[in-house]
Amino acid sequence: MRHDGYMANSETFPIQIRDESIRLGQLLKLASLADDGFHAKQLIEDGLVQVNGEIETRRGAQIRNGDTVTVHGETIRVETA
Repeated sequence: MRHDGYMANSETFPIQIRDESIRLGQLLKLASLADDGFHAKQLIEDGLVQVNGEIETRRGAQIRNGDTVTVHGETIRVETA
């Protein structure tokens, strides 16, 4: 990780969820990519969040097993527990 907090490489980190899907805003908080719901909303509205390589602007978008989410160069992959 660089000194500014952004990932310098494209390593993907797994994040486990209990249910079949999770809303994007909730996932950002769970993965510590957003401090709170307001921060998650701002990241999404500003077009800074990609789901499976595409910009996603819906905070309630359903994220499922195998999906990848990228914010500021940090990528997570969703896995069901």
